[in-house]
Amino acid sequence: MRERITFVHGAEDAFDPKQLQIQEENSLHIKSLKAAREDRMTASLYELPQELWRVLKQCHELHIRWVSEHAFPSVAPFISTISPGLHVFFTPLKDRSAYRSTLSAAPKGVRGTAQMYITRAENYVDINYDTISQSLVLSAFWHSESASGRWDGQIDNHGGSVKVEVGVLAIEKATQPEELSLGGFLAVLGEDTKPNPTLFSFPSRHHISPSTSGTNYSTAFIQPTGLHPTLRLTLPPSTDPPAPDCALHTYLTLPSSLFPDKYQLSSSNFLASNNLHSIRSLSGEIDLEAPTWAVSKWGSALLLELAPPETRSAQWHADIPLHLRYLRPADGGSTNTSIPWPIVFWACSSDEGTKMNTNPFDRVNLGYDGLFGPRTMFYHLRPTNGGVSLVDELKVPVLDLDESKVRWVESGTVMVVLLGFFWVFWTLGRVVARDFGLGTGSARRKKD
Repeated sequence: MRERITFVHGAEDAFDPKQLQIQEENSLHIKSLKAAREDRMTASLYELPQELWRVLKQCHELHIRWVSEHAFPSVAPFISTISPGLHVFFTPLKDRSAYRSTLSAAPKGVRGTAQMYITRAENYVDINYDTISQSLVLSAFWHSESASGRWDGQIDNHGGSVKVEVGVLAIEKATQPEELSLGGFLAVLGEDTKPNPTLFSFPSRHHISPSTSGTNYSTAFIQPTGLHPTLRLTLPPSTDPPAPDCALHTYLTLPSSLFPDKYQLSSSNFLASNNLHSIRSLSGEIDLEAPTWAVSKWGSALLLELAPPETRSAQWHADIPLHLRYLRPADGGSTNTSIPWPIVFWACSSDEGTKMNTNPFDRVNLGYDGLFGPRTMFYHLRPTNGGVSLVDELKVPVLDLDESKVRWVESGTVMVVLLGFFWVFWTLGRVVARDFGLGTGSARRKKD
C-alpha cells in the first residue's frame, strides 16, 4: 500500500527547499507552499478487507467520481452509465456520505486518507479499480489550499504502514513535443533524511495546442435562437493541425432540455455547409419527441469532427444545430436553460514507440477520451474568455402559470381543435358529395 502526495507550483511562485523539513524521518513539515495538490492512495486487491475485495473481484471496471459543486459551479451534477461495468458519478456535495460508507471497511491508512479527501476536497475525488491492475486507486485534487491559498502542515506516513512519497514539482521545458517534464524535490517518508532533487519526463496524452496553430475559440448561439437554436463555434484563421494526421473535434455535453438530431447531422451536404465533417459519437437521451419531464437521463453527449475550410483569411465558423424540448410551465411564460461550452481539440495518433501508460498523473474515462484509441494524443484549444464563465444561457418560451393567461390558452386550444375538426369533416363532406354527384350523373347518362 502506498500514498503519493504531489504539489505542483507555477514558475512564478518562488519555492525554497527550506519550506520542506523532514522531522523524525516519519513526517514532513510543509511551510507556506503555494501550489496545486494531488493525493493518490493505491492498495492492491488483497490488501483490502475480504468483504471489499470480494465485491471488486466481481467487477471488470469500477470508476467513481465526485466533483465539487463549488469548484465547478457551471456544470450541473449528474449521474450516467457510460457502458456496462463502467459507471461515472458526478454527485452534489450532500451525497458525499455514500463515499464514506463505501470505504468504511478499508484499512486505517486508506480510511483516514479517504475521509480527508471527501471532507476537504476542493475539486474532485476519483476511485478507480480494474481487473488488469487489481488495485484500488483513490485520488483527489485541490487547485490550492482553500483557507489561505498556501499549504501549511505536517504529512505523516501513518506509523510506517503505508509508503508515503511527497514531491514538490514545477513544469520544465520538455525535450520532446509529446512529453511533459517536471523538476523539483522528492522525499520518501521513513527512508530519506532530506528532500532529493529530481527531474523526469513522460509522455502525456493531453497538451495545450501549440502556438503555431490557432489556440483560442469562442461559442455563442446565433440570434434569434427560437426553438431550434444553432450553436456557433468561432475559430481563428490559423487553425492548423499539430501534425498531418490530426483531426479537429468538438465534444458537447448537452442537458436534457437540448438535443441534437442525428438524422439532420447525417446529411453530407448539410454537414459540409456548416464546416462539419461527421458524427463520431452520440449517446444519452436522443428521443426527438419527448418533453423534459419524460426524459429520465441527464442529457446527451455529442462528438463531432469539424471540417476547417481549406482557405481561411479570417475567423471561420462551425455551426451545430440543436433543438429544444418542451419545458415545464413557469411564471412569466419563459424559463432559462444553460449549456456548458463544448471543448475543442485535435486528436492525433502517437508514434509506435510512445509508452502512453507511463504518465503518473493521467486520468482516463473522462467522457471523450474513451471514444479514441489508447495511443491518441489530444491538443486542446483554449476558450477566449480565459475560462471565467464557460456557460451559454438560453431564454426559452414556456406555458405561463398565470391562471388568466392559462385560461385563454386552454380556451384557444379547444377552439382551434374544434375548428380543425369541423374543417376536416366539411372538407370530407365536400369530397363525398362531389363524388356522389359525379357517380349519379354517370349513372343517368348510361341509363339514357
